[in-house]
Amino acid sequence: MTADSPVLVFLLFGIGLLCIIKGGDWFVDAASWIAEVSGIPHFIVGATVVSLATTLPEILVSVMAAASGSVEMATGNAIGSVTANTGMILGISIVAMPVVIDRRKYLPKSIIFIGSIVLLWALSLSGEISMVSAFIMIAVFFLFIFENVSEAKKEMGAPDVKKAATDKKTVIKNIALFIIGAAGIVIGSRLLVDNGTVIATDILGIPERVVSLTMVAIGTSLPELVTTITAIAKKQSALSVGNIVGANIIDMVLILPLCSFVMGGSLPVAWSTLWVDLPVSFAVAVICLVPALIKGKLMRWQGIAALTVYAGYVVYLVVG
Repeated sequence: MTADSPVLVFLLFGIGLLCIIKGGDWFVDAASWIAEVSGIPHFIVGATVVSLATTLPEILVSVMAAASGSVEMATGNAIGSVTANTGMILGISIVAMPVVIDRRKYLPKSIIFIGSIVLLWALSLSGEISMVSAFIMIAVFFLFIFENVSEAKKEMGAPDVKKAATDKKTVIKNIALFIIGAAGIVIGSRLLVDNGTVIATDILGIPERVVSLTMVAIGTSLPELVTTITAIAKKQSALSVGNIVGANIIDMVLILPLCSFVMGGSLPVAWSTLWVDLPVSFAVAVICLVPALIKGKLMRWQGIAALTVYAGYVVYLVVG
């Protein structure tokens, strides 16, 4: 889905972003409603169903990029999205709304998230993600799902859980939003990958890695940003943080294995990914999560520190 005219290429890239933003917005709303009908607590909804919904753009963009041979866009989008989610989006959320957290709920997911970054780094030291490494990361994904399902079972029927409306009009509306939103994400992802590659390599002469780690990664993270801003406005910090942590785990341990499978069981991993991109993701994750787990609350300085590191990282990518 590309065009010959540079102006049209930028236009199609913008349309792709809009499709992802609006489609992601509708998809998240519908997915949240579907989950809440079952009476699952907000944090669990955020860390599972909403996370899977908001990571759909990253999954599709990276898998499509891998299928078309754009390896740097596949890996850059997945890892760049994690860094953007944590350093920028979670940073904004913490600055806007520092809150007390339930360490019992946050600890397992924080350990899985930070551990998944270290695991991905270790498994990629050979310069590729092999079939065996891909299956190990998929196993971590199922561990994450199992942990969330176990937590949900414990909290089903909790007194603070509010069930969503289930009248006929609401059901039809949310099913329609779910389908239309998913379609918008699929179409938008294809436009983003195809035209983003053309913009990077043919028009601007910018390395594909830089475009994938910044423009495309931030673009595919917009559903998480929309969810976070909405959660801040509604004072639902648990949904916001749960969504971001869950989305990051999925980005780390599901997307790249899928890309490896698409490429026949071997996904190349660049030196810069190993020694720059993954360490930055690890740094912002530690800044945002470890002090909160120790103190039992998210503090504004964590958000400022994470935003500062992320801004420095983006400057390094652009200037370097």
